[in-house]
Amino acid sequence: QVQLVESGGGLVQAGGSLRLSCAASGRTFSIYAMGWFRQAPGKEREFVAGITQSGARTSYADSVKGRFTISRDNAKNTVALQMNSLKPEDTAVYYCKPIVYSGSYSTPIGDYWGQGTQVTVSS
Repeated sequence: QVQLVESGGGLVQAGGSLRLSCAASGRTFSIYAMGWFRQAPGKEREFVAGITQSGARTSYADSVKGRFTISRDNAKNTVALQMNSLKPEDTAVYYCKPIVYSGSYSTPIGDYWGQGTQVTVSS
């Protein structure tokens, strides 16, 4: 099982940028497609971005397309989310997770969620 630790969140003004990172333990990281999800207060957790095992394909929620970029480094067991032009509605706790890759319909694998990293965007 892959253990995941998210980091890089913080407080930023609207229009600013943040780069989230997810560090994975275990030798099996590269066999998983990976995704980022987020959960805002009072809302359900939602898919943000996904990337295939090799990194050849990526997908994004419509709300972040053109602003966020997902990437991975299988040699370092990490997956990143570069977030630009942040908006107050991007405020949420962000989680990374292995996924079944299906474009913007990608679904998380397993019930375990890490602690996530808080992103707060002020207007």
